[in-house]
Parts: sequence; structure tokens; C-alpha cells
Amino acid sequence: MWRLYQFPLCPFSRKVRLLLSEKGVAYELWRENPWEGSDEFWALNPAGRTPVLHDPDKKITLCDSRAICEYFEETVDQSPMINGTVKERAEIRRLIALFDENFFADVTAPLLHERMKKRLILRQPPDSRALAQAMKMAHGHLDYMDYLIDTRPWLAGSRMSLADLAAAAQISVADYLGGIDWDGHEQTKGWYSVFKSRPSFRPLLSERMEVIQPPSHYADVNA
Repeated sequence: MWRLYQFPLCPFSRKVRLLLSEKGVAYELWRENPWEGSDEFWALNPAGRTPVLHDPDKKITLCDSRAICEYFEETVDQSPMINGTVKERAEIRRLIALFDENFFADVTAPLLHERMKKRLILRQPPDSRALAQAMKMAHGHLDYMDYLIDTRPWLAGSRMSLADLAAAAQISVADYLGGIDWDGHEQTKGWYSVFKSRPSFRPLLSERMEVIQPPSHYADVNA
């Protein structure tokens, strides 16, 4: 069986978990804190980042969330997530990059640094200015998502796609860390509530990072 090396607040691991669940691919979770730098993990991925998907029986190791997702898009027919015409697939990939790169750099990464790394590793208090800036940037991203949802059934078009999974994964971590203010973003909040109700998403909502607790609305599918 596949082993997914991850930690609870890794947004890229969450994206892979959503994809595997939507496609019905069985896997086991293996906890890996990249900042601890275990030799076993670095042997699997010299980049030292999660997620890593490893099948010890088949001797297959997959690294990087986009590469992992593309692998299963090409090998598992169920629930295609990069679908449609060439133009539609390009739009899906554009939005995946937007959330994996821009949303992560602007919102998720600063929140992880201030709320998680400083608490668990550096033993420092968070910088309120950095948190405020991350929340401000989140508003801008949610404004764009509101626009997309106003004009399309799903973020990239008429069907749910990997763009939706990528966005939901990043938002779920930011929301866990208290970095999302939903006021004024009813379109995206409604889209996200639908996602929170999906069977693939429920395990994420129940998982917790030690000593870091999410806000009360985090696991409420109606909030």
C-alpha cells in the first residue's frame, strides 16, 4: 500500500490526500516533520519536503504534490481532476499554480511560520504585523475566488477539478490557523462549505496539530 509522508498542516499533502480519496486510492498516513530531518525521509526525498508517496513493495517513490497528482491523473481513470479541452486543462493548471505558489507564499506560508514554526520550533511569539499582512493578502485572494465562483460552477469551469482541491487545501490550513476572515466572501464561503461536506474532506477536519487548536468554526460544515 502507498505510504503518504506528511504532517497535519502541510497544504500540499492535503491536496494529495483529497485527490487520492476522490479517486479511491488506498494509502496510509505516515507522520513526517520535515524540520526534524530524519535520514529515512531525506533518502526518499533529497529536497526534504512533504508530501512524499512511497510504495515499498513496488519500490516507487513520488515527490512533489503536482508530480504526485499528475501521476494519478495518468494512472487512475476514476474521477478525473484535470479534464476537459486543452484550453480547460490549461485553466485548471493555471489556477493550481496560483494557489500552490501565490496563495501559499502570500497567506499559508506566513501563517505557518508565525502560528506553527515559531511556537513549536523557535519558541517565539508570533509577529502581529505579519499575521495582519497575511490576512490582508487572504482577502485579495478570496476576492478573486468570489469572482470566479460568480462566473463558473467551480473554480476552473463547469466541473470540480484539481484547482478546487488545491484551493481547498490551502484555505483549510489558513482557516485552521485563524488566518481567514470570511466576512464579505459569501461566494467562496459557500463553495468551501460544500467542500467541507465531501467525504474526502472530513478526515482533514478531524485531524489536529499538537498544541495548536483551530477556531471553533473550523470543522463546522455549516460555518
